[in-house]
Amino acid sequence: MILMFTDFGRGGPYLGQMCLSIERHAPGIPVIELMSDLEPFNPRAAAYLLASLCAEIPPGSVLLGVVDPGVGTESRQAVVVRAADCWYVGPGNGLFSIVAQQHTPTQAWQITWRPSRLSDSFHGRDLFAPVAAMLARGDEVPGDPVDVTCIGPQDWPD
Repeated sequence: MILMFTDFGRGGPYLGQMCLSIERHAPGIPVIELMSDLEPFNPRAAAYLLASLCAEIPPGSVLLGVVDPGVGTESRQAVVVRAADCWYVGPGNGLFSIVAQQHTPTQAWQITWRPSRLSDSFHGRDLFAPVAAMLARGDEVPGDPVDVTCIGPQDWPD
């Protein structure tokens, strides 16, 4: 199962485009829109909300998180995190930091896989959704292990 956790809102094509990308890479995998109206461009606020929802996420699920004001910049990595028996895929901007702090052991990877088409402004569709689909299919993480501190700020209060 893939859970989408985004700040896209409901008024545009973005959620649908991500669902199509997932279906293309992992046909038949259930996709649930957990949240689509997170505060825009605020990964810190989203990180706390995600941590509060963590207990409700079924083990083995893949959470696809996109709250990414730094999309297309060199200042943040694309990451996979394994915590609380779930996978988390998205930007390394702190979105998964609170989950990682609250659940040990935690593992992290920098996504090294790249699609043939990678938009400068929609990594959710072109990079994160396919990687989430790969993990939901049971594939290996398409990246290199990194220290969990590489997933974003670690100094936010618990």
